[in-house]
Amino acid sequence: MIYVPVPVALLELGKPLPIDIWDSSGKLLLRKGQPILSEQHKEMLEAHHASMTESDARAWQRSYERMIHALLADGAGLEVIARAGLPSEIEESDYVLAQEVLGGWLDLQEILRGLLYQGEAAINPLQRLAGIAEKALDLLRNDPDECLFILFQALADTSLGYCATHALLSAAVCELTAAKLSMPQAARRVLFQSALVMNIGMARAQDSLTRQSSILNDAQRKLIREHPQKSVDILQCFGVTDEDLLDIVRWHHELDESCGLARTLESRRVLRTADCFVAKMAARKTRLAMSPLGAVQSVFLGTAADAEKLGAAMATSVGFYPPGTYVQLINGERAVAVARGPRANTPHVVSIVTPGGMPMSQYLYRDTSDPRHAIRSPINAEKIKVSVSPDKALKARPMTTSAASA
Repeated sequence: MIYVPVPVALLELGKPLPIDIWDSSGKLLLRKGQPILSEQHKEMLEAHHASMTESDARAWQRSYERMIHALLADGAGLEVIARAGLPSEIEESDYVLAQEVLGGWLDLQEILRGLLYQGEAAINPLQRLAGIAEKALDLLRNDPDECLFILFQALADTSLGYCATHALLSAAVCELTAAKLSMPQAARRVLFQSALVMNIGMARAQDSLTRQSSILNDAQRKLIREHPQKSVDILQCFGVTDEDLLDIVRWHHELDESCGLARTLESRRVLRTADCFVAKMAARKTRLAMSPLGAVQSVFLGTAADAEKLGAAMATSVGFYPPGTYVQLINGERAVAVARGPRANTPHVVSIVTPGGMPMSQYLYRDTSDPRHAIRSPINAEKIKVSVSPDKALKARPMTTSAASA
């Protein structure tokens, strides 16, 4: 057994311990639930090199980070935070270890879809969700342009299923936007996890609705209206106790911002906007997909002044023509964006169709900041009749892009 030193100075008198305390040789000093009675008691623990197991240390650290995040979100000053001791309670979810997830974005999409479909019947859901979130964040940080490319391409492929693609893409857009807004790391992680599971209460229905050619019936409208609370019920059944995550999921469709916890307001705004942005770019049997530029304009045009900052952050984070979406160039070629550019309206693209409408056997990189290859207009994916090779497209990226140098 490996033991980790306990930060005795942060233990508060009179509060029960949430873990067993050992000496460095593995002899039990205090049992879980017993309090520290006096300063002399603390000195005794110091003298015996008070220690804890590695798993307890990790869980206590997660509990401490959540407590500090809650204090910051509630507007606590630095003096209050500095005086805060270690929490006297550790949630069961703090002990959850991520289940290792292998593969790329489409592998991740398949794994997440299976979990979302299973709902209440899922086995080891917290470990699986933690693994999915950890792997997705790793992939996103390693190459955000590849992430956007693969997921925006997948959004147009209904055979892959919509619910998991929507969840992953919404989570990625949330993370990129939250980073641009300089949101705290702890809040960003909870926001990312919330996006992955916000629609677990209607996952199967979400996929079937994308293929439905008739208007919604009353039962379907009711499900859409009530799915946030159903998602919360499923997550609580899993054992999720994080109040912020549950609050974000519960109110992610609600426009009345007086609902929910004050400290989750910014996260709820980001998720609601990302959810809407991604949904508008997905085709339905009853309508074509919106272009990215159209979706941006639809979501942000005429927004209140307090939403302008969010709108600007999201638009610049993904671009007006995100990787994986299509454009018509001024020279007549049709191209797919492969990386975000220096400005939201100048992505890096590769041409895939000639001006005469013939597929290109060799993709050609085009710099859209060059007037000769400027973008004339966005193109809906449904109007692109050629199959795009992700490997060829991404390999055509210039080495000067952020993704290539990541």
